[in-house]
Amino acid sequence: QVQLVESGGGLVQAGDSLRLSCAASGRTLRNYAMGWFRQAPGKEREFVAAITWISGSTRFADSVKGRFTISRDNAQNTVYLQMNSLKPEDTAVYYCAAGGTAWYLQPVLAERCDSWGQGTQVTVSS
Repeated sequence: QVQLVESGGGLVQAGDSLRLSCAASGRTLRNYAMGWFRQAPGKEREFVAAITWISGSTRFADSVKGRFTISRDNAQNTVYLQMNSLKPEDTAVYYCAAGGTAWYLQPVLAERCDSWGQGTQVTVSS
């Protein structure tokens, strides 16, 4: 497993930007993909974005395409989620996750992730 620690959440207004960070430790990430899920009150956890550690290939949920980007810093073992043009419906607890190829091929399947962070709250006011 990989240990994941998120940071960067907060309260912003609609249209603002926010960047989340996820620092990884504990094992090599060479064969891993990392990404983000979110969970709003009363809703199921949903996939947001993923990135492969070696090639940097990315995948996004339709709801965030064009507004969110995901990147990684291999030297710092850190993944970033840049969120622009935030909307109130983006309000949720955001979780960093890591998984192998099986997860990246079907990133909506949260059960395929084997490591999770503790979550960071993002609140977007209208």
